[in-house]
Amino acid sequence: MNAAITSSAIIGVEPHPVRVEAHIGGGRAGFVIVGLPDAAVREAKERVRAAIASTSNAFPSKRVVVNLSPAELPKVGSAYDLPIALGVLAANGQLPPGATDIVALGELALDGGVRAARGGLGAALVARDLGKPCLLPLRSVAETAGRHDLGVRAVRSLAHAMEVARGVHPGDDVDPVLPQTPEIPDLAEVRGQSAARAALEVSAAGGHHLLFRGPPGSGKTMLARTLPGLLPALDDREAHEVALVWAAGGRPRPGPSTPPFRAPHHSASMAAFIGGGSGVPTPGEAVLAHRGVLFLDELGEFPPQLLDALRTPIEDGSVVVARQGATVEFPCQIQVVAATNPCPCGYDGDRTKECMCTESMKARYKRRFSGPLLDRFDLQVDVPRLRVSELSGPRGENSASVRARVSAARRRQFDERGRLNRELRRQDLDVLAWTDAALRRLGDAASGDRLTARGWDRVRRVARTIGDLAGSEPVDAPHVDAALGMRVTL
Repeated sequence: MNAAITSSAIIGVEPHPVRVEAHIGGGRAGFVIVGLPDAAVREAKERVRAAIASTSNAFPSKRVVVNLSPAELPKVGSAYDLPIALGVLAANGQLPPGATDIVALGELALDGGVRAARGGLGAALVARDLGKPCLLPLRSVAETAGRHDLGVRAVRSLAHAMEVARGVHPGDDVDPVLPQTPEIPDLAEVRGQSAARAALEVSAAGGHHLLFRGPPGSGKTMLARTLPGLLPALDDREAHEVALVWAAGGRPRPGPSTPPFRAPHHSASMAAFIGGGSGVPTPGEAVLAHRGVLFLDELGEFPPQLLDALRTPIEDGSVVVARQGATVEFPCQIQVVAATNPCPCGYDGDRTKECMCTESMKARYKRRFSGPLLDRFDLQVDVPRLRVSELSGPRGENSASVRARVSAARRRQFDERGRLNRELRRQDLDVLAWTDAALRRLGDAASGDRLTARGWDRVRRVARTIGDLAGSEPVDAPHVDAALGMRVTL
């Protein structure tokens, strides 16, 4: 007696169909799962036995073999419990043959309940491509929020899933409730800091990487946390990409149209920061920030190997993670914003508090930041201590007003160049319109050894963004001067 049902696996950010084949035959009674399962999948035997017993169905007293195909694809997690149970029941004649023409995913509780499992969105996409209904736990349905093209049916228990599979019950028609979107601070709450605010607007308009440097309490972190509120909403394609990344990490995506904002702690491991884990690699914090902002607070506290691991995704927009189980490529088009103190005590150059660091301490601190990493920050801006008059002064311009200018500048970039200014190649920059005065300013900066070859291109990209915000067709000298002024070396 044989039966087969479909489930799914996410490798990287791509969902793949998995055929769950159940065979009940003669011989000594037993329960075997094959097809490259990990420990969690192998433990499904006990959960499935108990769940089937809890539904008042008899578990077969013969030898049960479950094969997860394709066998070379690693299978991880508890998501295969529900399809394994339905497959065993169908092979034992307790479900009609047509009841297995579904896609199912979910972890089983011992009492027969169905719990959320990683990969709900992937299973729904596999079901859509195969033209089959998809049975998901109630909480996993949240991963499909906003996707009305997916025929998802929520199930509460194994018994409920059996009724839905038989066609007796249509399944719970659930309008998934999104997790609450974290509140984004408004830029109007930032007092003073006109130079930092201007740099933040330029960063948002062109997608440029930004480094704030200043003493503790000057507002670096608050400035960075306002950035998602300045960015345009994600379009449908971008939102789909982000949702797949978060589904690969086993997390429901809060606010589908809001650019993600991730702020990992400096104590994070390489796997948590970039991606990894045993078996099939899962995305780390940098990948979860795809199409959004990765904020690195207290940059000097991050281990050098973590910071250097960002160099490739900053340039290439992707991360390749190799493990014994699989080698996967994650999309990682991120905007990096970082904040750091100028020295270990944080008060080098402060106008009111004296720095207590020795020159050797300052030199050792600066060696934490590799030159190649710093060179990848298009904008490097000082954020000085605020004066009392600024703290008690009026509110600044709000995020909505700045976002309108940012959106207009981005539309101009895509209409005229087909991409963000951050992504412009050297050949793209060479054909842009430049005034003679702008070219002279660039030449003076390069001849004074102020710019590396990479820095030369980055200044040109930033100058083009400043011109876009100003609505200027050619890049002029004031735009170049402003771009150079936003590149203070650490």
